[in-house]
Amino acid sequence: MPSSALLPSPVALIVGASSGLGEALARRLAREGYHVAVLGRRADRLQALCDSLNAPGPAKIAFPYPHDVRHYEAVPATFQTVLRDLSRLDVIIYSVGAMPPVELNEYNFDKDRENVETNLLGAMAWLDQAAMYFERQGSGHIVGISSVAGERGRVGYPGYQASKAGLTSFLESLRNRLTRKGVHVLTVKPGQVETDMLRNVKRRMWVISPEQAANDIYRALHRRQQVLFTPACWGLVMLIIRNIPSFIFRRMSF
Repeated sequence: MPSSALLPSPVALIVGASSGLGEALARRLAREGYHVAVLGRRADRLQALCDSLNAPGPAKIAFPYPHDVRHYEAVPATFQTVLRDLSRLDVIIYSVGAMPPVELNEYNFDKDRENVETNLLGAMAWLDQAAMYFERQGSGHIVGISSVAGERGRVGYPGYQASKAGLTSFLESLRNRLTRKGVHVLTVKPGQVETDMLRNVKRRMWVISPEQAANDIYRALHRRQQVLFTPACWGLVMLIIRNIPSFIFRRMSF
């Protein structure tokens, strides 16, 4: 989506851009000529990101909007503020994730609620706004960062896995509604990405950097891909896991 005198720079809104994958996506899109509205709880990190992206030239291309995704009632007004400030939106990315540590013998509703409120309800609040806007516009891209953890219920992190399974289903429903309206919906299912959230994970496998994941997502976005596993090897692994009979799967320890 290159810009020109006749076609203004495309605009991306990234929810969850103060660190990790969201920050890497903001940097990648800015390099590709996008203006970016970045949202997150940590105002200082957002401002530092915007200062970094705006430093090379005289024109501002990055704009910070401090926001906690669990403040659902603030989403419509915040969405309209971003739209008013930047005049248009072409891509909306939900890249927020919470995964509090949970022991195998622990059943903690407060942690489960944090997973669902952050990973699923926050996404629904923001992506409903995106869906309404892009449907009226007749174009646009919605990107939701789900996880391979949502493919099946394993013994660890049940609240996290449930929230990501719900997000995957929600994104598929949006896709089935919006494709006929000219709107592209991409579900991203990363494996393990080197972010703050990975600190709670004891078993590590095929860990990739946020920058590698962001590059994969950018390519999938412009190919109008529907589902992306990153790295791609997780697609085969999840195909096998989805087809393991339940009486075998429940005996596994991962």
